[in-house]
Amino acid sequence: MNTTASFPTLLDQKQVATYLGKSVAWCERSRWDGTGPRFIKVGRAVRYRADDVLAWLEANTHTNTSEDLK
Repeated sequence: MNTTASFPTLLDQKQVATYLGKSVAWCERSRWDGTGPRFIKVGRAVRYRADDVLAWLEANTHTNTSEDLK
């Protein structure tokens, strides 16, 4: 029996910051105040699933500036 598993792509906070055009400090603050993408703690390391970062981007998409922004 051959079993295969599909693992999610995990990004560190530097990769996420670079992708989003933000600083690493922004990643840290957004984790603290709960405004950023979902994250995973692996021991002391913080990782982000690529799918969670994309979902966060989609959830923060707006069509105009009068929408209630967080």
